[in-house]
Amino acid sequence: MHELSRRRLVMAGAASLPLAAILADPKLRAEAANGLEQLTTTLPNGRVVRAALATPASVPAGAVLLVHEWWGLNNHIQAMAAEFAREGFVALAVDLYGEVAQTPDQAEALMAAVNPLEASDTLVAWIEWLYRDRRVNGRVATLGWCFGGGWALHAAILSPVNATVIYYGRVERSLQDLERLDGPVLGHFAERDAWINHSTVDPFVARMKEAKKPVQVFWYDADHAFANPTGDNYDGEDAQLAWRRTLDFLNANLGG
Repeated sequence: MHELSRRRLVMAGAASLPLAAILADPKLRAEAANGLEQLTTTLPNGRVVRAALATPASVPAGAVLLVHEWWGLNNHIQAMAAEFAREGFVALAVDLYGEVAQTPDQAEALMAAVNPLEASDTLVAWIEWLYRDRRVNGRVATLGWCFGGGWALHAAILSPVNATVIYYGRVERSLQDLERLDGPVLGHFAERDAWINHSTVDPFVARMKEAKKPVQVFWYDADHAFANPTGDNYDGEDAQLAWRRTLDFLNANLGG
């Protein structure tokens, strides 16, 4: 069978599977990632950066800029982009590393090596790219997990977007920063998370309210990275609930 035909058959079957089943299967994750359009853009300083694009069946549509976890832009994140497209959104998964980590030590090193100015320029460039693209209805959201959650918030502070979703990401930002937000923020956090917890999230919520910015935060009886089926902390029930809340939030804020 021709490779393209085989891939279409596999993904047609996967379309009937729950998201968690696709993300938990390495072959299905890879097939979903292979279906994305690989893009590059050039920053003002001449640096070339890349991202992966998933397009829904009907356009124009609202767009979601996805920022990866500490592992990098792997098949898991690209499969998430494919799922967002299946839900009707233009999904652009950006790459802030240039490579994918294979071990926790490598992931930690890649995360520590991120140049904040280069990462900021990369995110702003891709947000501007989405606003220019005719497949986008003029409304854009940012969304990220863990490492990417903090950068999704940072991107929304740097460049006006219509909404932001944070999965257990760092939110320690000043009142002045938060006053720059244009759209509402939805946050998913875990009660048993030893890293991102009430000590940092509660002050963030208080500052959002002081800045008069819409914010909605949900806490789950789970641990860090509870929404990732490829990790040890996966909590299927809470992940599904967070996913439904995310889709409702994006549909409410990204409609034409």
